[in-house]
Amino acid sequence: MGQLFSKRNKEVFSAPLGIDNPVTVQVLGICSALAVTAKLEPAIVMGLSVTVITAFANVVISLLRKTIPNRIRIIVQLVVVAALVTIVSEVLKAYAYDVSVQLSVYVGLIITNCILMGRLEAFAMQNGPWESFLDGVGNGLGYAKILIIVAFFRELLGSGTLLGFNILNYEPIRNIGYVNNGLMLMPPMALIIVACIIWYQRARHKELQEESN
Repeated sequence: MGQLFSKRNKEVFSAPLGIDNPVTVQVLGICSALAVTAKLEPAIVMGLSVTVITAFANVVISLLRKTIPNRIRIIVQLVVVAALVTIVSEVLKAYAYDVSVQLSVYVGLIITNCILMGRLEAFAMQNGPWESFLDGVGNGLGYAKILIIVAFFRELLGSGTLLGFNILNYEPIRNIGYVNNGLMLMPPMALIIVACIIWYQRARHKELQEESN
């Protein structure tokens, strides 16, 4: 049990949640962060979907890593990911159809998510199944964390709701001059919010700052 939760394994899991976040530090997965964060619900579902797929794809590739010929490893990785994405897509259609419609093609595009492919190539191909599982969950949750933060502000300030529940669209609030900001629902605002998160993280962690020549 001690080995399962060793210091290294804890770091593998926790680093993507903070100091090595795949979106704000590695700047990966930005496209879906812009596309699915106008509302909180699809952002949560997208984040959880990527987490599940990354975790299990990592485990499968880790188990197969010694039997995969090097020249076709990318093809094998894509086949594994495509199978998992198909399963997740069908589950969403069966149990969360409305959210599935909102996510549209972006669930299918998880196949080409650079976070996912990066973890398979950089980590799962060199490490055991348990470590790869922790890495997949950590990176998936790190990605989901940013999506949820961005979607929280975009939906709240753009629509005045959260998860579809009315928060700001009340007469007393409107009487003091508040109006929903339609710009928050446009994709560029997602990029601006992500940039603010990156700025905050780099201001807090000086080691992330690049030295100017």
